[in-house]
Amino acid sequence: MQSELTEKGRRFLAAAKTALETGGARTLVLSRPADPALVKWKCERRRDKEKILYVAETFLADGKDLQKNFRTFPEETLEKTLPLFFQADLIGASASAEYKRSKKGSEYLRLPAALTEPGGERAEIPSLSRQKNRLLDGSEPFLRELGVADREGRVLPSRQAKFRQICRFLEFLRDVLPALPETGPLTVYDLCCGKCYLSFAVYHYLANALGRDVSMLCVDRKRDMTDLCEAAARRLGFSGMRFLAADIRELPEGGRPDLVLSLHACDTATDTVLETAVRLGAAAILSTPCCQRELSRAVSCPPLSFALRHGVLSDKICASLTDALRVLYLEANGYETAAAELIDPDDTPKNVILRAVLKPNEKKKSAAAREYREACAFLGVLPRL
Repeated sequence: MQSELTEKGRRFLAAAKTALETGGARTLVLSRPADPALVKWKCERRRDKEKILYVAETFLADGKDLQKNFRTFPEETLEKTLPLFFQADLIGASASAEYKRSKKGSEYLRLPAALTEPGGERAEIPSLSRQKNRLLDGSEPFLRELGVADREGRVLPSRQAKFRQICRFLEFLRDVLPALPETGPLTVYDLCCGKCYLSFAVYHYLANALGRDVSMLCVDRKRDMTDLCEAAARRLGFSGMRFLAADIRELPEGGRPDLVLSLHACDTATDTVLETAVRLGAAAILSTPCCQRELSRAVSCPPLSFALRHGVLSDKICASLTDALRVLYLEANGYETAAAELIDPDDTPKNVILRAVLKPNEKKKSAAAREYREACAFLGVLPRL
């Protein structure tokens, strides 16, 4: 394991020090640890009344989160910590820097001048004790049941990112409430539900916080998972939740869900979720895609070959193009659709959410369908419409 900083490592450290001290950057994140006991190291510049502090957090593989506050930039600590990780990202207001090191010792360094040059855009300094306006406070019983919070209602350090993800998803749910029936029972489908983090959160919010009559169907192909979640629902007294081990493509046409949701259905499973929601005529859809691989294998577009021949660039480009095609697909089926950021990319790169509300307009549907087919033809892929 490398124990000393290389010349490029020192250049990155010097840039991080300058950028954080002057406000050009807001966060420094070290990831891809060489030591399996580590997960991530993070440093943020925070304001504590009139003082500026540097808050350093070490995330350990056993779930613990160690925090230490520094009055000055923790240069000596970082000199010892940076060699323990293979990747470092410095996130600024208008640009980001990146340092990577392979196990064989090769290095990559990108340092945009905008991060350190005088007069550049400055990053906001969050308060050390900033108030979080969230729809959950951590004391909810379902969070304890899912292992997100402890018995005292405190969110576990290792589950903070999951808690933020759940809270943010509920904010998007709140945004689409006007598209759902104002009275009477609400029918909700969670497709490819997995461990049902969202199922329990959405059911709690609608049934307990808003007092609605909720009928929720959670579907996943893994019976052991649905059995596990069904037992948890019984313990919580969530009587309106039903669980089904099945292929979502085989759901009958009979019921029309008011809301379809899905969290990180992998690769083409997200397409199947969207197609099923459209087929069933869902009034609103909230879906977060994951692992978009299909397009990168199928795309044939000579004008983009200069970028697509590079693996990492191809993956990023194809992921964005896949979600853009999904937006067009939903619009062509009468949905007013938007792609937004679900959560801070520091927590997970899988941070896109597709929000769709059924508002049929034949003129817009025709235009979107035409644009969708043209986009597929340009990319050399077969349309799903």
